[in-house]
Amino acid sequence: MSLTERLQSVLVALAALTGVGAGLLWPVGPAAGHLVLPALLLMLTAVLVQMDAAHVGEVRQARPLVAASLFLNFVLTPALAWALGAGLLGGEPDLRIGLLLLLVTPCTDWYLVFTALARGHTGIATALLPVNLVLQLALLPVYVLLLGGQAAMIDAATLTRSVLLVLLVPLTLAVLLRRAPGWVGRGDRNTAWRRRYVTGPAGRLVVPLLCVAVAAMFAWQARTVVEHAADLVSLIGPLVVFFVLLPLIATVVSRMLRLPAPQRVTLTMTVTARNSPIALAVAVAAFPDRPLIAVALVAGPLLELPLLAVIAQLVRVRHPAATRAAP
Repeated sequence: MSLTERLQSVLVALAALTGVGAGLLWPVGPAAGHLVLPALLLMLTAVLVQMDAAHVGEVRQARPLVAASLFLNFVLTPALAWALGAGLLGGEPDLRIGLLLLLVTPCTDWYLVFTALARGHTGIATALLPVNLVLQLALLPVYVLLLGGQAAMIDAATLTRSVLLVLLVPLTLAVLLRRAPGWVGRGDRNTAWRRRYVTGPAGRLVVPLLCVAVAAMFAWQARTVVEHAADLVSLIGPLVVFFVLLPLIATVVSRMLRLPAPQRVTLTMTVTARNSPIALAVAVAAFPDRPLIAVALVAGPLLELPLLAVIAQLVRVRHPAATRAAP
């Protein structure tokens, strides 16, 4: 485990603070906003390039994990989101809708990074990505209508663009990079070249790229965070409850299903990480005259990213051989 991996929780927190400070001191918000997506795509490419595509097919051997993740993400989590909003934010309808939008959208980017850092099964995690993306966008208006009182519609163009950017672009780049050393030769020589010049450097870039994306995100939204600081405080309670409770539930379910260690990590990250960029985009488009909804979504990563870094350390597979052997 590298030094950057050991210090990832500290580095992520420092990146968030640095981003907020830079956004307040200098007019870097618009530029930082344009940096978030490229940093995210590069980070995902660095994660995916380390993954052997042959393992993606192993998702067929992980049906209990897939079933558990779908149930936790799309049945239990919406019910929990409604309960947290009604119980802790009953007098703040905008914050309730913002919390709901955040919690009912499973992550389609960050969780791959933390799954890889915790030595989870990235093949299964990647195979779950398009399923989570399609289901959350299809069900989001239903959740908001039934649980929040209003529907947030999203069109096919947004869905297509999200799939292309979040999955196909990084995956295509990763495949091209993995095939780059093909001219060197076959067998052990090819594998050694790829490990030294492709997968090895990519592994060392994941945490730095994660920090860049975090810093850019908070620099972009710094003034919004400060201007509505009092409103954000009321979100701490429900967010902390969620990000503590979901990993515990995932751990219990994993042990009940007797999942291998890498699959336990994958389930934990899949059901804990949330899709704040997609949720924020939906909030801005659907509720342009209600800024508190967007503010609630900005608050999510303030707690989510450092907590995911800590959770990745806690659930990390300690024996790499287990990761290679597990389905």
